[in-house]
Amino acid sequence: MTNVLFVVSAADHWTLKDGSEHPTGFWAEELAEPHRIFTEAGFDATIAAPNGVAPTLDRISIGPMGGSRSKREKIVDYLKKIKDQIDHPVNLSEVNHEEYDLVFYPGGHGPMEDLATDPTSGKILLERAQSGRTVAVLCHAPAALLAAKTNTGNAFAGFQVTGLSNLEERFNPFSFKAKWLLEDALKDAGLKYEKNKLPYMSKIVVDRNLYSGQNPQSSVALAERLVKDLRSDVKTTGFTEKNELNAGNAQ
Repeated sequence: MTNVLFVVSAADHWTLKDGSEHPTGFWAEELAEPHRIFTEAGFDATIAAPNGVAPTLDRISIGPMGGSRSKREKIVDYLKKIKDQIDHPVNLSEVNHEEYDLVFYPGGHGPMEDLATDPTSGKILLERAQSGRTVAVLCHAPAALLAAKTNTGNAFAGFQVTGLSNLEERFNPFSFKAKWLLEDALKDAGLKYEKNKLPYMSKIVVDRNLYSGQNPQSSVALAERLVKDLRSDVKTTGFTEKNELNAGNAQ
């Protein structure tokens, strides 16, 4: 059986540069849709969080910004089905990530508050980068990659990646108070950032063992791509033929 570890932020706020705390957490669609798709594919999913703290749902994600009413209702219904997993996550520090075929990070602003500097998560990502085992990050969750540091820089430096763009972030009025923005931080860390020409349109990027989705609208496409690749066992060495070409172009 294919095993998936969801690493979910434990933060319930995002600290802005004026010291104020904007309520946040995980984005509903970004946890619910991949979890549903993986489970329906027969994968076994485990949810973990820093210190075993129950993740907080970003209430904005089940409001109008979360899509149509019918879409939001389906997502909320699914989150209720996995409520026990969400309320009782595994302590991330007690996880052996080598037991999982995929480590998946959903977004929301939460990862920018805690996972961007979390040493346990950073160590997991560093070891995944070095081993070639599959990692996926969605929307704001690429912030977690910033904690994957080596003695010479970021473990994912040179990898192609996507994540929420500066333009998309500016749709959030409070983002003008942000200490930093994801797109800028990824570029500063040496990753090769890509984005869709139009905001809030689905985009996924695959480079070696790193899979990334730009925004909540990428949730389904990212999960479906992962199911396809993990099922076909093209990731046994951490590379596909296509991704080897991408890696060469990224140098």
